[in-house]
Amino acid sequence: MTDPTNPGPQGMKEKLVRTKERWAEEGRLLTGNSADPQRDRLPPGQRLVTDWPVLDLGIQPAVSETAARLDIDGLVEAPVSLSWAELMALPQEERRNDIHCVTQWSRYDNDWRGLSVTDLLARARPRPEARFVTMESHDGYTTNLPLADLDRPENLLATHWEGKPLTRQHGGPLRLVVPHLYFWKSPKWIRRITLIAQDRPGFWEVRGYHDRGDPWMEERYSA
Repeated sequence: MTDPTNPGPQGMKEKLVRTKERWAEEGRLLTGNSADPQRDRLPPGQRLVTDWPVLDLGIQPAVSETAARLDIDGLVEAPVSLSWAELMALPQEERRNDIHCVTQWSRYDNDWRGLSVTDLLARARPRPEARFVTMESHDGYTTNLPLADLDRPENLLATHWEGKPLTRQHGGPLRLVVPHLYFWKSPKWIRRITLIAQDRPGFWEVRGYHDRGDPWMEERYSA
């Protein structure tokens, strides 16, 4: 079922998308529990894995360094537009965190290297009316966040994982990492962050998935 307001990337696997839509309709994987992230490391309904499962829409764009870039625009005083070379010239930071996928797997202690999200947002200088962001990837995928969830010190625009450049299948050369939310909120192959005043749901959010996606509140689906 294609949403006319957000049809999604060309070439995506419609059968896969429809399966995930049915999960939302049926409330699959829901336990009805919540947890405290200060006390409980594993969110409700999750299982630990030691590999890193690959999930996408059936498309893995090959983004060359020539094509890779990041734009931050919308409700900002100083729009940012950086080529790959310009991104790589910025200070690199490291983070270690856990990640949690809405399809029920979690992986502990991931080591990342990349660019501070808070530093890049500070460079763009958000306007007072900016309260949300919408994000777009090279494959056409979109998702949304409250600006407060994006502008956190643990978040990273990652270029490396476990000491090696991010592979294409995991979103290389550049992906967002927002570890306190389900991982569909951390888009692969990211190319644009747009600050907006009113919330604008993205690809999965218009297909039955929760607008925010807090794993400890088990915010998998919108209903």
